[in-house]
Amino acid sequence: MTDEADIPGDTSAAELALGLLDGEERATALRRVLADPDYARAVEGWRMRFAQLFDLWPEAEAPEGLIDRIDAGIGGPAPISRLRMPWPALAIGSSAVAAALLVFVAVRPPAPAPVPAPVLVAARPGPLLVASMDAKAAPVPAVFDSRGGSLRVASAPETPPARVAQLWVIGRDGVPHALALLGARAQVVNLSAADRARIAAGATLAISIEPLGGSPTGLPTGPVVAKGVLGAV
Repeated sequence: MTDEADIPGDTSAAELALGLLDGEERATALRRVLADPDYARAVEGWRMRFAQLFDLWPEAEAPEGLIDRIDAGIGGPAPISRLRMPWPALAIGSSAVAAALLVFVAVRPPAPAPVPAPVLVAARPGPLLVASMDAKAAPVPAVFDSRGGSLRVASAPETPPARVAQLWVIGRDGVPHALALLGARAQVVNLSAADRARIAAGATLAISIEPLGGSPTGLPTGPVVAKGVLGAV
């Protein structure tokens, strides 16, 4: 597993990989991708890290005109024609695409003057919490949606015969709490109110190998084969 501390570069590398930069900030970051190999590797490292989440979280298209309404509500630029691009395409763009975007940013005309308008702005959604549990074969990503209280987990590591993978959360109390039994496919875990309260930034998710039906003691009895800390996105 690649830890955040092992990825060189500053936070702008992650912001560029997520498509959060715009205007001069994006132009500066793209120039740096072309000029600084370490920074380019940092951007690619973040893209690969975020790409693990694509299979867990289905695409959802925003309502028509949402960004224009948000821009107008905060006094931003008036609605202009926008080019829609799929999220995964942004995350895995090649250096050639980055260079083309750099030219586009450098020559595009300035946006029209702001035109304030009274509109209803959608409330900002709660944060997502993400963990990449380090396993022997491959990391096991997990995403917690604080709005719906659901936890999406990738397929569990391979288990021996007559054994099952069990997911645990370890919160501030330091005690493992069982969340679910995991299978060979990605799944959505619907959590109880008590378990949702334990899912927070800094909490640890872990997977242990247990007898069929899960741990008979309420605590892990087999080896822990994957573990990762939840962080906010």
